[in-house]
Parts: sequence; structure tokens; C-alpha cells
Amino acid sequence: MSLRKGLVIFILLAFGTNAVIVSRSVDHETIRSLLHADKRFLLVALSLIFIAWACDAGRFCALAHAAQERVPFRLGIILTWLHYFGCAVTPMQSGGGPFQVYVLYRKKIPVGKGIAITLIRTMLTVLILTLIVPVAILIDPGLLMGNPFLKGVVAYVFVVILLTWAFVGYTIARPRFVKRFGKIALIWMKKLRLVQSRRIKGWFQWLDRETDNYNMNFKLAFSSGRIWLALAVFLSVLHLLCIFSVLPILMRSVNLPFTYLQTLLTQAVFMFVLYFIPTPGASGVAEGGGALLFSTLMPGNMAGVMAIIWRFFTEYISIFMGVVVAVKMLGWGVSEDLYQGASPEDEAKAARGR
Repeated sequence: MSLRKGLVIFILLAFGTNAVIVSRSVDHETIRSLLHADKRFLLVALSLIFIAWACDAGRFCALAHAAQERVPFRLGIILTWLHYFGCAVTPMQSGGGPFQVYVLYRKKIPVGKGIAITLIRTMLTVLILTLIVPVAILIDPGLLMGNPFLKGVVAYVFVVILLTWAFVGYTIARPRFVKRFGKIALIWMKKLRLVQSRRIKGWFQWLDRETDNYNMNFKLAFSSGRIWLALAVFLSVLHLLCIFSVLPILMRSVNLPFTYLQTLLTQAVFMFVLYFIPTPGASGVAEGGGALLFSTLMPGNMAGVMAIIWRFFTEYISIFMGVVVAVKMLGWGVSEDLYQGASPEDEAKAARGR
């Protein structure tokens, strides 16, 4: 699937689902509530998104410090937007990393370190959600009661996360395994003529070097970089709090009653599940699932439109900024190559050739 196709699927699923939600849930009372909404709270919601961007950029800077590298705050903002763009065009929101690693490589940060920085950034968010979700279910068992499908999805996500953490831990403890597995893969690629024989030695050296950089970055983060890692954890929590605070602010703007803790826990469970939805950027499921889940917090005629507005603030604005940055900073050709799996080093060489 191409980058354009991924973006088109995201847009079609998002707008198609939103159209269905509006046609089935919006009534005269919904329109009246929206027309009389307190616009000041919409500005507060937008301000929370700006703060969330700043927190995300700050943790990139902190994690880079932990790896003994330097990422300016402005670059951190760009990396944040590129993450949203990459996630929007790939299944299970997995595409943000390659764009970030490429930009970091252009700023002279080795690929191995770039992978480790972006991986730790993502895993921090997943870890926080992994800790919050069981608490949310204990506090409010009704989140999953009567919904066996959601219960099954949450259990599946827990298994995937545990396996992912086990794999990451193994790659840190056994870097030789990564090198051996990578070299075997390269040899098979050579047999299939996907890699030129004369370049195989250079690829072996690159794999050894970047695996060492990856491994060293994790060790630095948990030793001399502990203070910066702690700052990244704090900023990750603050980032999620800002995102989760958007929904209650939107509810307040239309005078809907709410309990802040309940809205926070509901969104934590929802975001936890969205990380592993196979559609590009979880589009379609995020809008439809949001309308369904938010109906436990507010009347049904408001849940759908609140889900759409919530998605606009927390995702659509950031994705739009990511598209602008990707096209302006990288160009559509480079973005397409990274999406298709080109390495940062090869793409940087190609970009210089252009």
C-alpha cells in the first residue's frame, strides 16, 4: 500500500464514519447545544493541544539528552507532528517511527540511537496506559461489562504489549541475537537478489554499528541518563493528561455534566485499544468507537458529535500539521520511500542526489 493510498483510506474512513454518526445521532437538541456552546472552552481545549505538543517535544529532547545527543525544542515539535502523520497512514499507528528516525539521522544522530529514542518515547506512553487501564477497570467495572468484544480486545492488547516488552528486553540483553538474525536476513535478501553482493559487507558493518548504538542508548537512558528519563516520564504523563482533559472541557462547553476521573479512565481504555486497530490511524474505529463509548458518559444525541469534535482536537489538527511538515520538509518522494521501508541512510543519499 502506498503513502497516498494510506492517507486516502484514512480520510475516507474518517469522513464516512463521521457522516454516518451525524446522520444517525444528531437532532434538534444537539444543534441547539452546539449553537449555545461556550466558545471560550474551545480555546481552552485548543490550548491543551498546544501544551500536549510541547510535552511531546520536550520528552524527545529529554530522551535525546539521555542518549548524549541534542534535539532542539523546535525539532521536537516537528518530530511530534511527523509522528501523527506517520501513524495516520499506517495500520496499528506504526508509521511514525521511520519518519522520526530519518529526520534524526539528517541531524547527525545515528540510526540505532534514533530507533531507541523513538521506541522509548512510544513505549513510555504504552507503559503508562498499561498501568492505568487495570486501575480503570477496577474503579469502573462497567467499562467492559456487557461488552465481550471490548473485553476481548483489551485482553489481546495486553498480550501484545507484554510480548513487545519481552522482545525489546531480549534485544537489549542479547544484542548478538539481533546481529545474527539481521545477518541471516541479509544473506537471504542477497540470495533473492534484493541486496547486491558487493554491498553485503557494508550492510553487515552497518548492522553491527547501529545495533551497538541501539543497545548503548538503552543502557545510557537507565544509567547516566536516569534524570532525563525521569523527566521524559513526567512529560509523558502530562501529555496524556492534556489529551484526556480535552473531552471534559468540550463537555463543559455545552453544559454536559461529567466526572473528570470517569472521563479520564474511559479515554485511557479507548486509547489503549486504538494503538492496535489495523486501519490507518485507527480511522473509522476511533470515530465510531468513540461515539459508542462516550454514550456511557453523556446522552446518545451528544456522544457522536462530541466524539467527532474530540477527534478533531486530539488528532486531526496534529495530522494536518504533520502532512504540512512532511511535504515541506521531506518532500512527497522521500516520505513515500520511507513509508515503503527505505533505510534512513539510503534515503539520505537519494535525497542528496535529487
